[in-house]
Amino acid sequence: MIRITLPDGAVREYAQPVSVLQVATDIGAGLAKATVAGKLDGRLVDATDLIESDVHLQIITPKNDEALEIIRHSCAHLLGHAVKQLYPTAKMVIGPVIDDGFYYDIAFDRPFTPEDLRAIEQRMNVLLEKEYDVIKQITPRAQVIETFSARSEDYKLRLVEDMPEEQAMALYHHEEYVDMCRGPHVPNTRLLKAFKLTKLSGAYWRGDSNNEQLQRIYGTAWADKKQLAAYLLRLEEAGKRDHRKLGTQLELFHFDECAPGSVFWHPKGWTLFRSLIGYMRARQEAAGYVEVNTPDVMDRGLWETSGHWFNYRDNMFTTMTEDERVFALKPMNCPGAVTLYAHGIKSYRDLPLRMAEFGKVHRYEPSGALHGLLRVRHFTQDDAHIFCTHAQMEQECADTIALVFDIYRDFGFTDVAVKLSTRPPNRIGSDETWDLLEGALSGALGNMGTEYKVNPGEGAFYGPKLEFVLRDAIGRDWQCGTLQVDLNLPERFDVHYVDETGHKQRPVMLHRALFGSLERFIGILIEHYSGAFPLWLAPVQAVIMPISQGQDDYADTVAKALRGAGLRVSLDLRNEKVGYKVREHALQKVPFMLVVGEKEKLGGTVSVRSLRGEDLGTISLGEASSFLLQMQLTHGALCSRGPAPRIPSIGDNAHSANRAAG
Repeated sequence: MIRITLPDGAVREYAQPVSVLQVATDIGAGLAKATVAGKLDGRLVDATDLIESDVHLQIITPKNDEALEIIRHSCAHLLGHAVKQLYPTAKMVIGPVIDDGFYYDIAFDRPFTPEDLRAIEQRMNVLLEKEYDVIKQITPRAQVIETFSARSEDYKLRLVEDMPEEQAMALYHHEEYVDMCRGPHVPNTRLLKAFKLTKLSGAYWRGDSNNEQLQRIYGTAWADKKQLAAYLLRLEEAGKRDHRKLGTQLELFHFDECAPGSVFWHPKGWTLFRSLIGYMRARQEAAGYVEVNTPDVMDRGLWETSGHWFNYRDNMFTTMTEDERVFALKPMNCPGAVTLYAHGIKSYRDLPLRMAEFGKVHRYEPSGALHGLLRVRHFTQDDAHIFCTHAQMEQECADTIALVFDIYRDFGFTDVAVKLSTRPPNRIGSDETWDLLEGALSGALGNMGTEYKVNPGEGAFYGPKLEFVLRDAIGRDWQCGTLQVDLNLPERFDVHYVDETGHKQRPVMLHRALFGSLERFIGILIEHYSGAFPLWLAPVQAVIMPISQGQDDYADTVAKALRGAGLRVSLDLRNEKVGYKVREHALQKVPFMLVVGEKEKLGGTVSVRSLRGEDLGTISLGEASSFLLQMQLTHGALCSRGPAPRIPSIGDNAHSANRAAG
């Protein structure tokens, strides 16, 4: 008898091999109809796969997290079915799952159009009306080659060539359409009805621009139509929040082909950039960091010692001098930090040594991968490298994790997930070293009671890392900060400290970036806030607008007083109606608008309006400055660090002068 143990502990026995789907059918017709796949002793399998020995079985339905990837992958095959019916000469290439959906790369003799996209989606819906079974067949290699040769699927044949060790492969049949995949896939297309094709783009075979160009069709698929509708609404909202569009509208930055992947910051954008640096600088100083700076260009030998030359060479910008020395623009800051640490003798009393650097790095990203501020070639990291003893390592990790969460809260991110990325196949250092470093990260998280997910094999080549993933205002996830622990670079650079007994010891090196890339973090902030930044972050916090030219001098007095208090304000003296100015500055998402007319001038007051359209009344200039400063502290970055400092009232002298003049 074959004993099948279900998640609730119930056991079902069968005298012969049985499929996952049959077990589901025996439990109930409703479960059978909802079955997407099975999990045998933790391994995902097709619903039609046979169970041949004692096993723990979990039946996967659309309610399970694992179902989404299976549904999306199966939807890519459904897309292939529709494409081949409509365009028989198209050649299918690959159709993987991606975040929130899937795509399929296709070779075709003309560009697909938006009309083609609609036709393909319509044909997919027609096919779904049949609710046909998806048939899996484990097929001998020779028959796989024969099948795809007969169908002139050249790219599928190339993929088979890439797997010389595979003597049998899974072919999935969608009626007359056949595709090759490791699976699993849904047993019936009735599970694929919550889908939408989203866009077209170009691609290259194997992702190499030297190869032939392909066409890529993107789509999304979900467990049900309610989830699909919510995603499409989120997609629509994301389009409105696109940081590239808002960056132009708010006059923050632009890009130019004279420097692909590099940002031209406009005054307001650079103000925001400097605000982030000022904020992080204050937080780091309070946490015991010292700030340093290292060269942008360094000799190839340094990168060979670090290992970057052999692991990252294709992404580095290099140059050669007259004496044939090769230099590289730094893609990372860590070798420079180790070189700084190595200067002079370090004692155990010097540790932990926390060195922060706002380092500019350069990485060659393919042109097709560049995406506004989110993917650039030249960017600034809020990098820090902590050198500590083995005994200090776990506490330093815990302190950094706590700092990360506190900082993200200041920016309005309260939903933060943590991922632990462990040793990759291509790495340096011994397994014992990796055990120690991975243990420090998991130990710090465990002692803090912080939940985390493990990403096997996704660590850096020199050490494991934590990744901090932020969820924004419309539910999208963004990977931002990282924390890596490393014994390999200290060993490769042969750096040490002198312990209590006078002996040399190897320090542990922690690599830490909390914003990650400042450019990317600003892009995320723009989209999170839809450009309407909280007061403390807004490049322009208030604009002063006189009703007529007779109040220009008083408006200038107000502006000078508020600037003197440390507020970022602008002055609009254009000969336009106030209503027009208010609408224009609302489009610029300025948090507050201060209107001054003859009444305000004589009384030394201002009329305050918020971006949301609230009329906050007429108050004295001193009260206005105190109000804005208090708003900045209450809702800004300083709110989580104790009571606000006393704010001196300003503008009283101007108020008195105006009163006397009146």
